Amino acid sequence: MTIRKGTAADMPAVLGLIKELAIFEKEPGAVVVTAGDLIRDGFGTEPQFYTFVAEQNGEIIGMALFYYRYSTWKGRTIHLEDLIVKESRRGTGAGSALYKEVIKFAKKEGVRRVEWVVLNWNTHAIAFYERSGARIMDDWRTVQMDENGMAQFTFNI
Repeated sequence: MTIRKGTAADMPAVLGLIKELAIFEKEPGAVVVTAGDLIRDGFGTEPQFYTFVAEQNGEIIGMALFYYRYSTWKGRTIHLEDLIVKESRRGTGAGSALYKEVIKFAKKEGVRRVEWVVLNWNTHAIAFYERSGARIMDDWRTVQMDENGMAQFTFNI
């Protein structure tokens, strides 16, 4: 298995992993991003994200997608949006290898924090993150406003 930076040519396989993750997270119809979107947004003059891929025998079996954020408390940080390994390849060490590569990258870049979210029912991932030294924060809630919410938003609150 090889861990390497993702390329534009990898984005169709990355999209397949994203769709597999959506099924795992019980939201199979939620993915609207296309391989074209991923290529445009990740490989232009100002990339919106970066990827590492796990490749085995010429097949992409996992990926980590992350981007820079800015914390008013910490300064530059990295947000790990998704770490995905094909269901048939879980348990091969690909997830650990991708995770280590993101942390290694963050240390090299001198960021002060790497953060991500995990579903509260994904106990396997939670246990893995806790074993790695990550802290699961119970007192913060993820807040999102989707396209429908923005369309219905009223400025008269």
